[in-house]
Amino acid sequence: MPTPPATSVALPLQDSFGREIESLRISVTDRCNFRCLYCIPDENIEWLPKGDLLTFEEIVRLARIAIELGVRKLRLTGGEPLLRKNLPFLVEELAVLPGLQDLALTTNATELVRLAEPLAKAGLERVNISLDTLDRENFARMAQRDALPRVLEGIDAAEAAGLTPISINCVAIRGMNDHEALDFAELARRRDFEVRFIEFMPLEHGHRWGEHSLVPGRELRERIQERYALAPSPDQDPHAPSRDWVFEDGSPGVLGFIDSVTAPFCADCNRIRLTADGKIRTCLFSLREHDLLAALRSGEDDAQVAARLRAAVATKELKHHITDGLFVKPERTMSQIGG
Repeated sequence: MPTPPATSVALPLQDSFGREIESLRISVTDRCNFRCLYCIPDENIEWLPKGDLLTFEEIVRLARIAIELGVRKLRLTGGEPLLRKNLPFLVEELAVLPGLQDLALTTNATELVRLAEPLAKAGLERVNISLDTLDRENFARMAQRDALPRVLEGIDAAEAAGLTPISINCVAIRGMNDHEALDFAELARRRDFEVRFIEFMPLEHGHRWGEHSLVPGRELRERIQERYALAPSPDQDPHAPSRDWVFEDGSPGVLGFIDSVTAPFCADCNRIRLTADGKIRTCLFSLREHDLLAALRSGEDDAQVAARLRAAVATKELKHHITDGLFVKPERTMSQIGG
C-alpha cells in the first residue's frame, strides 16, 4: 500500500495560548490488573469492548499524523499497557516513525519480566514504573494486589534490558505512604533511579481526595532534606511536569516532584492525551473530548484528521481549577483517561 502523503507542518501544533504541543500520551487499554485506591478500586468494572479500542494500525496512523504536526515524544500508557496483547509489535511500528525523538512507556511492571527484552528490541527507549510503596503489606493495601515482589523483578528486568533511565512514579497520599519518602530517596541513591513524587489529584474513583489526603511535594522534599542536602537539577527540562533535584554529595539518582495541585505547571504544558477509545484530551482534567476514532472509521483522510487534531489542540485549557473553586471533576477516572 502506498505511503500516504505527509501532512503539512507549515504551522506548529499550537494552542490558543501559544503553547506548542510536542508530547502525546497514548493509552492502549483501559484494563488494569491492579485496583489502586486512588484509581479503580472497585471490582465490578465495565471495560471498553474490544471493538471500541483503537487498533494498532489506527494508533500508528494517528501517531504519524501527530508527529508530522510537530509532536516529538510518545508515551504509551493504560490502564496497564502491558496487558495489551502483542504490544512489542506496536512499539516496533512506532519506533521507526520519522521525526520521533522519544518513545517511552508507563507501567506497573508486573509484566516486564517477560516483556522488557522484547520491548527493548522493538525500539522502546525507557520506562516509568508506578510504585507507591516499598512495603509489601502496604502495597497489598494500596494496589489491592499482593504483587510487590513481581514489580521489583520487573524493575530488575527493565534495567537488564537497557530500558533506562528508569523512573519510579510514587503517588503520595497522607496516612498511606507519605512516611516512605526517605525510603524512596534512598532507593534513588542506591539504584541511580529517578524517583518522582506525584501529588494526589482529584481523579480517583470515590471520594478519597481532599486536603486531608494531599501531601504537597514541598513537604516531602523538606523531609528528605533533613537527611540529604538537595540542589535543583542543572538538567531541568522546562516543559517537564517534574521539578528535579539532585544530591549535593554527588550520589547518583534524581528526585522529582510533580506538584500538580500546589504548584501547577500548566503554563508550560506541551502535552495532549489519546484515550484507548480514540478521544483526544487536551488536559488531564478536561471536561470535553474530541473523537478521532470516529473520524478514522468514517474514512476521513490524513489532512482531515490533522485538521481535527489542530482544532482540538486549539481548545486546550489555560489551566486546571483544582485550587480556585471552579474545579469540576471529570467523569472518567485515571485508568480510563490514560496515566
